[in-house]
Amino acid sequence: MPSGKILVAQGGGPTAVINQSLVGVVLESRRFQHVTRVYGALHGVRGIINEDFVDLTQETSHNLELVAATPSSALGSTRDKPDIAYCQQIFEVLRAHEIEHFFYIGGNDSSDTVRIVSEEAHKAGYPLRCIHIPKTIDNDLVGSDHTPGFPSAARFVAQAFAGANLDNAALPGVYVGVVMGRHAGFLTAASALGKKFPDDGPHLIYLPERVFVLENFLADVKATYEKYGRCVIAVSEGIHDAAGEPIASLLAQQVGNEVERDAHGNVQLSGTGALADLLCDEIKAKLGIKRVRGDTFGYLQRSFIGCVSDIDQREAREVGEKAVQFAMWGDRDGSVAIKRTGFYSVDYELLPLTEVAGKTRTMEDEFISASGTDVTDAFRLYLRPLLGSSMPDAFRLRAAKVAKVLKP
Repeated sequence: MPSGKILVAQGGGPTAVINQSLVGVVLESRRFQHVTRVYGALHGVRGIINEDFVDLTQETSHNLELVAATPSSALGSTRDKPDIAYCQQIFEVLRAHEIEHFFYIGGNDSSDTVRIVSEEAHKAGYPLRCIHIPKTIDNDLVGSDHTPGFPSAARFVAQAFAGANLDNAALPGVYVGVVMGRHAGFLTAASALGKKFPDDGPHLIYLPERVFVLENFLADVKATYEKYGRCVIAVSEGIHDAAGEPIASLLAQQVGNEVERDAHGNVQLSGTGALADLLCDEIKAKLGIKRVRGDTFGYLQRSFIGCVSDIDQREAREVGEKAVQFAMWGDRDGSVAIKRTGFYSVDYELLPLTEVAGKTRTMEDEFISASGTDVTDAFRLYLRPLLGSSMPDAFRLRAAKVAKVLKP
């Protein structure tokens, strides 16, 4: 007899809309008569192997809707990166609890986890439907036009740089803002959507899709500062040299500092303000500009409450709903993908897990300017509808000059 049990979990970095996907799974599952229980795993795959489940079937629809509109991962998340042995443990727990449908909301690593668990179930002849639900602010999942979580984070970045530009215009100097993105520059590129007037910042944008040369960077800053009397710069945390070494690591070594590494051995980029500080120090020392300030957006861009794209909310809900429909009405496992069908509309497809798992999308060349320090109109057209409605706007005085008397 089928058990009618479903398990859903959230993995990786939180986003402003990941709970929309969670609630989409829960509420859509309730529409199917044979579903008896919808469980949630606390803190992702770690919660699965520890059997830390909650029964979401007992949640009221009203409270679920309130949670859906709340940023961050309601079930909690994890940075565990399961290998085959770990995934085998996941499968054994799912089988022990008679789980028939497994939904995992996450990014690249999460899709790979779903792939391995799916393969283990097939090997064992166990009827388990495995669906990956996309989520990442980096927008780096292969096969999707864009990924839920990215539009809201991009909206935050665009608004933050619009504000930083206004501040910088009032008190001119050099401003460096470091944005998340180890391999893909989509989120950093979103800073360009905060520009309104030709001399607005960011004046320079540096992405991990292009090699970063410190001498060229300093020359760009110098030329921009001389042209405008100020310079606003957007920098991806993942900028690197020709050998692929993170600039954060190289600059830290130059001043004798140790670089922090994460659990996977990667140079820690998000949890430190080192890159912004080091770039600011280079500008001060090499260009002699006194007013130089830097910020690291860090976790602010992921779950900033009150700065959420309505488009992102809707699509995050729909990928959760479509995941359940694909699972109940389909005969294969897969990863839900968003496909753009017009300006602006989307549809949803179920891609084979092997096409998505463990792969990383980077910004297409058509989105990056020839100089490598700006984005193209093609990128602006791509991103603008994703940011949602009612984007804040900035205005200037139409100042009529008064003739000088003492200093004509």
